[in-house]
Amino acid sequence: MKKKIEILAPAKDLLTGIAAINAGADAVYIGSPQFGARSNAHNSLEDVAALVEYAHLYNVQVFVVINTILYDNELETCRQLIWKLYDIGVDALIIQDMAIMEMELPPIVLHASTQTNNRDADKIKFLADAGIKRVVLARELNLHQIKEISEASDVELEFFVTGALCVSFSGNCYMSVANGERSANRGSCAQNCRLPYNLIDGNGETLIKNSHLLSIKDFDVSNQIPNLVEAGIVSFKIEGRLKDIVYVKNNVSYLRKKLDAFLEENPEKYTKASSGTCTYTFDSALDRTFNRGYTDYFVNERHQAIGSWESPKSKGQYIGKLVKTVGNSYVIENGELLNNGDGLCFINANNEAEGIYVNKVENGIVYPNVLKEIKDGTFIYRNNDAAFIKLVEREDSAVRKISTTLLLTENETGFELIATDEDGNVSTTNLVHPKEPTKNGESLEENFKVNLAKTGFTPYNADEIDVVFSENWFLPISKINEMRRTVYEQLSEIRLKNYVRKEHQLVKTSHPYPETKLDFMYNVANKTARKFYERHGVTEIEKAFELQWDPGKSRVMTTKYCIKYELERCPKYHRENMDKKLKEPLVLKQGELEYKLKFNCKPCEMEIWEKDAEFEIEEDHIH
Repeated sequence: MKKKIEILAPAKDLLTGIAAINAGADAVYIGSPQFGARSNAHNSLEDVAALVEYAHLYNVQVFVVINTILYDNELETCRQLIWKLYDIGVDALIIQDMAIMEMELPPIVLHASTQTNNRDADKIKFLADAGIKRVVLARELNLHQIKEISEASDVELEFFVTGALCVSFSGNCYMSVANGERSANRGSCAQNCRLPYNLIDGNGETLIKNSHLLSIKDFDVSNQIPNLVEAGIVSFKIEGRLKDIVYVKNNVSYLRKKLDAFLEENPEKYTKASSGTCTYTFDSALDRTFNRGYTDYFVNERHQAIGSWESPKSKGQYIGKLVKTVGNSYVIENGELLNNGDGLCFINANNEAEGIYVNKVENGIVYPNVLKEIKDGTFIYRNNDAAFIKLVEREDSAVRKISTTLLLTENETGFELIATDEDGNVSTTNLVHPKEPTKNGESLEENFKVNLAKTGFTPYNADEIDVVFSENWFLPISKINEMRRTVYEQLSEIRLKNYVRKEHQLVKTSHPYPETKLDFMYNVANKTARKFYERHGVTEIEKAFELQWDPGKSRVMTTKYCIKYELERCPKYHRENMDKKLKEPLVLKQGELEYKLKFNCKPCEMEIWEKDAEFEIEEDHIH
C-alpha cells in the first residue's frame, strides 16, 4: 500500500480554511468555540461544519484543536463539545489534556498535540498503545531522533514544516502565567519571549542591551521533505492559526509544489493524501509573507545561530543594500523590484528594526513616506509586498479542480451524460428528449464538447470528453448545459456520501507509563487526568503550574535554544573561546521582570528561572 503524505494547513476561520484547501492543503486544523490554544482563533460550530463539507468534497480532512489544559469544571462542557464535533463530521481532534482519554467519547480519532511535548520514543509509544492515532512531534527533534520514534511504534507522525517557532518546549512555557496569570497552556500566551531584554552577567555588568534575546527565527525545513518522509513523517504542518489568508495561501502553494515534485519522483511508494490539482496565478516564495528569517532549528543538529535578536516582527524579503540617499529618495540595490505601497524594514544604528513605506518608485529610485537617516550599505528588506498581497488575496489566485471524464451518449428515451471523477465516483443524468438528426447531417460533436467543458466555478475539470452517438443527433445547447450542471451537482453529493471518515473507539488501557513521578511540567490540572495517569502506574503527580506556582522562585521555561551558544561561549561547540568565560548566573532583565538562566550542558538545554530562584551553577566541562 502506498503511503499518503499530507500538507496540513492552519485556518484562523472558515474563509482561511477554504483558501488553504483551494491552494492545495490535504488537511486543515481549526479552532472550535472553546479549548483551543489560540484564544483569539475560535470558530462557531456552523463554520466548522461548513468547512468540513467543503473539505470532504476534495477528500481533505478537518482536525479541530482542543489542546488547552482543562479544569475540573470544564470537563463536561468539553465532552459535550466533542460529541457535537463528531456529529458535524470532523475527522480528528488534536488534544493536550489526558482527561479526554478518560471521557465517554464517540469513535473520533485523537491526535496528541505538540503541547504534550512529544520527544521521547517510549512516551510516544505509550500514547499510541493508549489509542492515540497520530502524534505531533516536538520541533526540537533531529532526523535521527524522528527515525528512532518512527521505528518504536506505528503511530502516524506529524512534524512542523514552516512557521513560527516556540522558543520553549511546547506545553512547558510558564513565563506568561508567572507574569500576569495569562496561561499559554490555556490559550492566552502573552509572548514574553518576543520582548527586548538586557543580558547581565554575574558581576552585574550589562553584556547586551535592549535586544530580543529569546526571539528566534521562523522554521523552514521544506528542503528536508524527502529526508523527513524517509524518517517516518506522514504529515507536514504549517504553523499559523493567527496568520492571514495571504500567508496561508503562500505557504500552502509553496509546499504543494515541493511535495508534488517529491511524490512524482517516488510514485511507487508515496501518494497524495487528497484529490484535485491546483493552479496558481502567483509564484509562491516563503519570504514574501510574514517571516523572521529562517532556520531549520535542530533537524540537522545544532549548527548555526537561530536567534532573531533585532526584532520579533516580520523581516520579509531581502531586497539589497542601500547605495545612497539622494534628496528625498533612496537608491537601493534591486530597487526596481519594489512597488508603490510596499513596506520596507532595516536595522538602525541602535540595532533596532525600523520601517518605512514606499510612496512611489521611479526608475528604481525609492521615495519613502518619511525620509529616515539610513547608513549606506544597510540591508533593506521588504516586509509588506503590496502587489504580491493584492494578487494572492484574489479568490482566483489559487484554484483547485477535481479531474473528470465525461461521456455523452444516447439511450432509449433520449440522452445520457456520465461523469467519472479521478477517484472512481460515477454520476449519471438522463434527458428524456426526442432524437432528431441535425438538419444537414453534420456532427455537432465539437460544439457539444466546447459546452461540456465549461465547468466554470464548479470543483471539476472535464479533462476528457467523448460523444458516442449512433447518428448525428441534434440537441439544444441549453439542454447540454443543463445536463452538465446536473451531472456535476450529483457528483458532489456522491463524493460527500462516499467520503470515508476514519473512526476509532477508545478502549481504556492500563499499560505502564514510562515514569512513575510527574512534576508540574506534565500539566495535570484536573482529577480525571490524574486518574488516567494513576491507572497507568504513576504514583506521584504534581499539580499543573497554573494551580500551584511559587511566585518568584519557579522554573518558567526549558528550551533547546541556548544564549551561550548564540554568544559563541558554549563549552562544547566553542572551546576556542573558553578563555573568555562568562561570569554566571546570567540574568535577563526587562523593566521589573528579571530571570536567571541555568545551563544544563549534558542534555544541551537552557532553563529560565524567576529571579529569586536558587540553583547550583554547573561547571563548564563537557565530558
